Amino acid sequence: MIHKIPHALTDTMTFRERLGAIERIPLAEYPTPLEQLPRLSAELGRPVYVKRDDGLGRALGGNKTRKLEYLLADARRKGHQKIVTFGGLQSNHARLTAAAANRLGMQTHLFYFEKRPTQLAGNLVINKLLGANMHFIPLGGNGMSIETTIRLVRLVSVCMLGRSYFIPVGGHNALGGLGYVRAALEIDEQARAAGIAQAHLILAAGSGGTLSGLMAGLALCGSQLKLLGIDVGKLWKGFPASIASLANEIGSQLGQPLSFTAQQVPLIESTYVGPIYGSPSEQGNIAMRTLAQLEGLLLDPVYTAKAFAGLLGEHAKGHLGQRTPLIFLHSGGLPALFAFEAGSLLNKASGLK
Repeated sequence: MIHKIPHALTDTMTFRERLGAIERIPLAEYPTPLEQLPRLSAELGRPVYVKRDDGLGRALGGNKTRKLEYLLADARRKGHQKIVTFGGLQSNHARLTAAAANRLGMQTHLFYFEKRPTQLAGNLVINKLLGANMHFIPLGGNGMSIETTIRLVRLVSVCMLGRSYFIPVGGHNALGGLGYVRAALEIDEQARAAGIAQAHLILAAGSGGTLSGLMAGLALCGSQLKLLGIDVGKLWKGFPASIASLANEIGSQLGQPLSFTAQQVPLIESTYVGPIYGSPSEQGNIAMRTLAQLEGLLLDPVYTAKAFAGLLGEHAKGHLGQRTPLIFLHSGGLPALFAFEAGSLLNKASGLK
């Protein structure tokens, strides 16, 4: 669904002016740092940077804060006090929604499409501390598109809770995507200032909203950065088509028609997911240890570790060129590190092979 632009915005406005005129509630300080990783750069023989969106917002932070600035502003404008969203058990989006809603005095209901764990861990512990209402409704295997899943969960939430402000998984809609249009402008400016304007920008793709926003934003500002999303879920039917469609909706939101197709979506599906969404993978665990031991940076085992495994894997395969700089978008997720037994995460030797 495309949220309407306020009437004051005219067709003569630039997309930057339109973006600036759409209401948002600032929930963090910007810009987030773009840091070079000297030891990892030396290991890989090329410049490697990290975009530190992991510290954005409350409750240990994360990238969904950028989307929630627009979504919760819309909720407040419409007079809602009850916020509903959903995700996997270690959903960072759910945690950040609860934290941001608390700051605004709103009540949060979080839906999970898995059975309730016998013991809460990681993000779920923080959700409980935040006072979020958690609802566990096993839906079994997915195999649906993200759009179908969103419609189904919305229907369930209306039946159970009545009137509320519904936020799709990961903030996956055009309004939420504006957060990563703003991020695209920020990253492009930082990359140009650092002399790495043609770098590869690599990130985790869970719901695809961040990737869609970056696709739209980088296209609209004429950036030379080269995007690459690493699928960390293997969840959605027709995932590239969903990402392309959302990127086009975001362009329409800003009065700028875009025409991405599924074939143009820079996404590697399935390769780095591991056995299943929401569980650590061997490649991800190795990648997580590598970054921790070289740079002292912590990833989480179910999102960013798998994306960083994608960076290392594609580098090793020669798919990212030889000397082109790399930027890794660190989208957060630290609490999930504490949702799994330490032995399962630390029993593999690190390496860059």
